[in-house]
Amino acid sequence: MANDYYATLGVRRDASADEIKKAYRRLARELHPDVNPDPETQERFKEITQAYEVLSDPRKREMFDLGADPFASAGAGGGAGFGAGFPFSDIMDAFFGGGGTRGPRSRARRGRNATLRVELDLSETAFGTTRELTVDTAIVCASCTGTGTAPGTSPDTCDMCHGRGEVQQVTRSFLGQVMTSRPCPQCGGFGSVIRNPCPECSGDGRVRTRRTIKVRIPAGVENGTHIQLAGEGEVGAGGGPPGDLFLEIVERPHEIFEREGDDLHCTVQIPMTAAALGTKVVIETLDGPEDVDIKPGTQSGQVIPMYGRGVKHLNENGRGDLMIHVNVETPIRLDEEQEELLRRLSKLRGEERPPGKFAPGQSGFFSRLRDVFNSHDR
Repeated sequence: MANDYYATLGVRRDASADEIKKAYRRLARELHPDVNPDPETQERFKEITQAYEVLSDPRKREMFDLGADPFASAGAGGGAGFGAGFPFSDIMDAFFGGGGTRGPRSRARRGRNATLRVELDLSETAFGTTRELTVDTAIVCASCTGTGTAPGTSPDTCDMCHGRGEVQQVTRSFLGQVMTSRPCPQCGGFGSVIRNPCPECSGDGRVRTRRTIKVRIPAGVENGTHIQLAGEGEVGAGGGPPGDLFLEIVERPHEIFEREGDDLHCTVQIPMTAAALGTKVVIETLDGPEDVDIKPGTQSGQVIPMYGRGVKHLNENGRGDLMIHVNVETPIRLDEEQEELLRRLSKLRGEERPPGKFAPGQSGFFSRLRDVFNSHDR
């Protein structure tokens, strides 16, 4: 045999038809004249094409395996009609399904999703609320009900593709006659042409309008939460189904509380005497004013929890907590009587010259570094 077609494609003699096709596809992508115009590459492309034509045909492959070369009498040239001008995309279509009939595509397409920012107060995010929202969107055209045609008319069948939505072209190649399909350039693949578009929507099948929707915001949402409202987005072209509307929650800052998850934090400032003797202060919670006991000896920085006074858990029962941070104020200016009283108190408590108490920092750099090393040693 003058040619070893298996070696040309780089496959075993027992290779399956699928392996032969994959090998040819890989080589054809590299060597096709439309990709690589070098003369030596063109000659190599003709060789792999001839090899594929033999090995992909069961009758020719059997003949070759028995010792005969199907191209022995025709010479080493490629199949009839093959040349550098044969489109590379048509070769791929012939092998991998490009020639199949797909039919006309629908004019109706799903609408786009839309996002709307909704600003809420803390009390609204904590307990939920109902809002009426104004949305600028696209709806089905009432005049044509989404068809895009003027009243009393209908789309005409495309006279180029005859309603198929695609046109076919027959090209002669090394495989014989190869039929390829392309979307019809006249109708865009729809199979029909709107010659009398609807004057209201200009053939789009939808119009823009402003509408109001009532939305229930669940309790427990927070800044950045997205709520999906299925089917509340824009209607698609050609009367297609609507997309979804997403609400992006923006929580306004609160004048008293800072939110951390479902917990709330606030700071209360009390005089030094109140911290020493104990007192009661009124805190404005989300549920209204409540008394908070400040126990005698309360220190600055101490945290007093109020359980269940935070934000409701999203999609769950229960609430977070309200954490009250105490800040003890030390008086800056004292009159003579106040100063004398404090001096007497200091003397009675033996605190005229306190030695001071020192402790390692809780969150200093070196303590954090030590904790890291200790965790690795465990």
